[in-house]
Amino acid sequence: QVQLVESGGGLVQAGGSLRLSCAASGLTFSVYTMGWFRQAPGKEREFVAAISFSAGGETYYAHSVKGRFTVSRDNAKNMLYLQMLSLKPEDTAVYYCAGGVTVIGGVARRANYWGQGTQVTVSS
Repeated sequence: QVQLVESGGGLVQAGGSLRLSCAASGLTFSVYTMGWFRQAPGKEREFVAAISFSAGGETYYAHSVKGRFTVSRDNAKNMLYLQMLSLKPEDTAVYYCAGGVTVIGGVARRANYWGQGTQVTVSS
């Protein structure tokens, strides 16, 4: 059974930083493209960042977070990370770890596996 467990969310002031982690189990982590999505209240879930399974770990970012967020992975530990800097109130959302992500045109369109999410709240 695939499990993706996020951690690291919380409340932070605008301009602050957070690092999200995702512990994966039940899948061969190293062969999957992994990613992060988020969903703000009243909005649809949206793509944030993704990282391929290849040795180079090609990364993809939503325009709204590019230059502020960094996605990374540790295949030896089955861990996915999202370093978030210069956080803005509009980054407030539940952040979801996703596995088996399909990237089309530089944007993650869908995923096979989902975590339960972790809340990130950025105060102004």
